[in-house]
Amino acid sequence: MTKTATPWGAATLVERLRLAQRAGEKRFSSVVELLETARGERLVRFAYSTGGAARRGPVTLRAADLERLHRALAKTPELADALGLEVA
Repeated sequence: MTKTATPWGAATLVERLRLAQRAGEKRFSSVVELLETARGERLVRFAYSTGGAARRGPVTLRAADLERLHRALAKTPELADALGLEVA
C-alpha cells in the first residue's frame, strides 16, 4: 500500500482516480484520492499532476470533466461513498 504525508500525519492510499486534461498544448491530470490515516479517518485529496507527481494548488474541472469524474467514480466505489455520491 502506498503511504503519503498529509497535514494530519501519514496516510495510506485506498483509491485514486486520474482525469487526463488538456488546455491548449498543456497536458496534465486532475487527481482525486481517498486516503486513510492510522486511526481509520478517511480523507479525500484533490490535486493536479504534471509528469506523474501530485502538485498543490487549485484544481479546476470543466463541466465535461465533472461528467468524466462521475463515470470514473463508478470504478472507485469507496471514493464515491466518501464524497457522498451514488454512482451506477
